Amino acid sequence: MTATITWSVTAMDAYPQAEGQTDVVFTVHWICAGVQDAYNASVYSTCGVTYSAGTPYTPYAQLTQNQVLDWIWAGGVDKAATESAVNLQIANLINPPVVQPPLPWSA
Repeated sequence: MTATITWSVTAMDAYPQAEGQTDVVFTVHWICAGVQDAYNASVYSTCGVTYSAGTPYTPYAQLTQNQVLDWIWAGGVDKAATESAVNLQIANLINPPVVQPPLPWSA
């Protein structure tokens, strides 16, 4: 069984003015979270994005989360590897690969 995965954009850093546009995003803060039964895990990171004058521009107020997530995946965030990392974290919570049993001489 694998976790239910959710991707979210948690914040975006923007230049007030750049390349003739306003509120131009240059960093996207994101989280990939997974839940399976009572276990949860996540990966948080940021991804730089670049706007070049003359390319299509969406005003900040009209951006959608899906559009911004597409930017980060196109910008080098490996979606499949990140989701695998979250699933592995949860698998390790369910079946820890390392344990620390009590000392045999302890009461």
